[in-house]
Amino acid sequence: MKIYSLQLGELHSNCYIIETSPKQCVAVDIGGDSQYFLRFLESENLHLTKILLTHGHYDHIGGVEEVRKATGAEVFIHDLDSHMLSSERFSLAAGISRLPFRPVTEFTAVTDECYINDGSCSFRVLHTPGHSAGSVCYICKDVIFSGDTLFRGSIGRTDFEGSNPIDMRNSLRQLSLLEGDYKVLPGHNEPTTLGCERITNPYMNRG
Repeated sequence: MKIYSLQLGELHSNCYIIETSPKQCVAVDIGGDSQYFLRFLESENLHLTKILLTHGHYDHIGGVEEVRKATGAEVFIHDLDSHMLSSERFSLAAGISRLPFRPVTEFTAVTDECYINDGSCSFRVLHTPGHSAGSVCYICKDVIFSGDTLFRGSIGRTDFEGSNPIDMRNSLRQLSLLEGDYKVLPGHNEPTTLGCERITNPYMNRG
């Protein structure tokens, strides 16, 4: 499974591009810089079919609508975060972002434990609320795309409107209890592994 990583938008959020079959791909989160993203696809001769959103905050959705219109890719987000796609307030763009807010006008809502299939890849949707009510992780083969739920040595903030620290604790426990080890590709900063975070991440070791 070939995975490309780009840092996009004002907060340099991680965007992952997964090649699901020859020259066909899925993207996880497009936080901005849509023209740069589209040029990257062109340079790699990739056709984008789906955009998987880990949650609805502006730094993960800022480039989605322009890319969706340019490629025809289908957008997926958990139902509990879908209202953020059309709201400057709930996406946290209001008062933080200096760029125009571009609502995402077409999407498909997902729920916990559903699967999104593309090419040779199947993405399991794991609902992991805490950072937002509709935060999810996508699990494909031995990789977890963890959004802003789990970072290397840390976790996403739980002091935003719609965040919940108790939900976050439960979500981290759910991740910790997954069988085996996984590579973790987070929404910000460097990759890690689930095995490493089980041992070293102080937030995963709280009761």
